[in-house]
Amino acid sequence: MQKTKKSVAKRFKLSAKGKLVRRTPGFRHLLGSKSTKQKRRATKDKLVAEGHAVPLKRCLPFGL
Repeated sequence: MQKTKKSVAKRFKLSAKGKLVRRTPGFRHLLGSKSTKQKRRATKDKLVAEGHAVPLKRCLPFGL
């Protein structure tokens, strides 16, 4: 039986076209030292690079 890797499921989501989407790391604390520009750009979700996405998609056999 195939199982979903829950650690991957919590950190990544599949877009409508099947690409993996991730959040920017490092924005839960110590935000006073980070620039407004840096914080603003961190709010946008990023796509996972295709080379990294292949093994991660294998961890999500049923999608999300």
